[in-house]
Amino acid sequence: MAFEHDYKAFPELSNRQLEELQFTSPHVQITEDFEAEVVKVHDGDTITLRTSFRDFDFPLRLLDIDSPEMSEGGQEAKEWLSSKLLFKKIKVLIDSRNRVGKYGRLLGHVLFGGLNVAHEEIALGLAKEFGTKKEGEVPNLYGLLNQKQWFT
Repeated sequence: MAFEHDYKAFPELSNRQLEELQFTSPHVQITEDFEAEVVKVHDGDTITLRTSFRDFDFPLRLLDIDSPEMSEGGQEAKEWLSSKLLFKKIKVLIDSRNRVGKYGRLLGHVLFGGLNVAHEEIALGLAKEFGTKKEGEVPNLYGLLNQKQWFT
């Protein structure tokens, strides 16, 4: 039985999927840099884009940063990103080795006014470098058990 990809829910194919499914995709798969208009800001690191080469809007996650979740104070990062990019034309740089994230969103570096927007967010304290948030990290229970207070 052949694998059926849900292109509506997950329009982007991972590099591995491209090898098998690229020619079955109903739309252009993005593998190179492009220009787009930002039509929605979801939070401090995810936006929705509109392009001339696709007939639908699609999400992009800014590569290499983590902004706070909306439930954890992320409103400030979202508002800053909205004021900076909403309804503006941007340049998206694609890393061919890291183009699709674990949730099926396209990943890319966003340039506006010649500056990398993710770097600006980090400099302003609105985001951290990707991987430094330690989200979902399992605590070192062995270290906790070896602390003195557990044995007194």
